[in-house]
Amino acid sequence: MPELRELVVIEVSVRPLVDLGGGRRFVAFDGGTFTGRGRLEDTTGSLLEGGVDWQIVRPDGVIEIDAHYALASETDEAIEVRSRGIRQASESVAARLARGDHVDPDEYYFRTHVRLSTSSPRLGWLNDLIAVSSGERERNTVRIHVHEVL
Repeated sequence: MPELRELVVIEVSVRPLVDLGGGRRFVAFDGGTFTGRGRLEDTTGSLLEGGVDWQIVRPDGVIEIDAHYALASETDEAIEVRSRGIRQASESVAARLARGDHVDPDEYYFRTHVRLSTSSPRLGWLNDLIAVSSGERERNTVRIHVHEVL
């Protein structure tokens, strides 16, 4: 049975949601930070400009997530992040999240699978792993807890 090991916590500052109609929307990223854990414990840094989370809101209210962004370590090592998954919540919890209320992450399901890629020799092992995440949505921030699958 696979095990999980904490890898990194990413805090993303987000801009207001842009609704494209028909259930299509996106959230642009406005910076953020990351702190490595486990094998990345000596790595911290920030989010580079240009990240976006493209979303589809299904008729059942589940949000399909497709986020693509880049991290930069304090030593200028770039890490590309692709994160795809879902966020599912009851109607009342979804309304509270939409208002920007604080909602305990145990009240909704926010999970993604994550692929990381880098040209950094020191971090090259990231290219060969699969990771999963759990997320927390706040008014202007998304906190992503990434775990590598062992």
